[in-house]
Amino acid sequence: MKLATLKDGSRDGQLIVVSRDLRTASIADAIAPTLQRALDDWPFYAPQLAERYDALNQGRARNTFAFEPKDCMAPLPRAYQWADASAYVNHVELVRRARGAEMPPEFWTDPLMYQGGSDDLLGPCDDIVCPSESFGIDFEAEVAVVTGDVPMGTAPDAALRAVRLVMLANDVSLRNLIPPELAKGFGFFQSKPATSFSPVAVTPDELGQHWRDGRLHLPMIVHWNGKKVGQPEAGTDMVFHFGQLIAHATKTRNLRAGAIVGSGTVSNKDAQRGYCCISEKRCLETIADGAPVTEFMRYGDTVRIEMFDEPGRSIFGAIEQSVAPLDAAAAA
Repeated sequence: MKLATLKDGSRDGQLIVVSRDLRTASIADAIAPTLQRALDDWPFYAPQLAERYDALNQGRARNTFAFEPKDCMAPLPRAYQWADASAYVNHVELVRRARGAEMPPEFWTDPLMYQGGSDDLLGPCDDIVCPSESFGIDFEAEVAVVTGDVPMGTAPDAALRAVRLVMLANDVSLRNLIPPELAKGFGFFQSKPATSFSPVAVTPDELGQHWRDGRLHLPMIVHWNGKKVGQPEAGTDMVFHFGQLIAHATKTRNLRAGAIVGSGTVSNKDAQRGYCCISEKRCLETIADGAPVTEFMRYGDTVRIEMFDEPGRSIFGAIEQSVAPLDAAAAA
């Protein structure tokens, strides 16, 4: 099934069920008022939501309305956890090669992961607001999952069974703020502003054969200012699957229902597939020519991130954002 959160003026929005073709929706607050509430007792609420989803797809649901991504918040507008990994090690290797650094061998066996801000997550059409273009504004197209409760010490196979929902993410990075932050030895903070998510979150069964081995096997389509710049296969070159990522996160802590775990920037070894972040393009330019030529995003730039099934139907809806200055956002 497909679930989304409608803007209603509150912090957590209103849970809706969305049709498979993303054309219609139905308010689900008679079942559960918010997605977090549904996740808190998933075995109880999921069957009821699935019944509403079936009715919606069969044209039997009552009080339906046209679904508009711009009216959506993130599926989880605020979450108890947002842990982002770097499962596509090719991306990490390119970054290190571009700056002449060796690749530690353990990066291939032990996932990289950081804890991002989860109190303010963006909707699919919300602006990327940044105080300065000089910060090096970059998009990062990723796959993300939402978990149920996962106890400390859970093994990868069991962790994978805790995946409740799958969605897309734009984990925006401010590249020029990253080096001084990492130099302090304490990780990302200012260089990682609010992350945005696809209009809908999808249950794994809805993805059919494309969801297997803890990976989503479909191309990630990225357009920057209307030009397609990336279509890498999300299931290819993903060294650590989501069960392994979740298990990594639970080595010393519990994950609670509603935790979000990201894949990191989707990246293929085949450079002909394009890129899911500008930084990777700049790394390839540096490796080839000694210096990057592609600039980071400017105010007014747009990015569109989407994934389609074989017949060409959008699965999650599109993340479609513009970059805006802080003063313009405050005025709005």
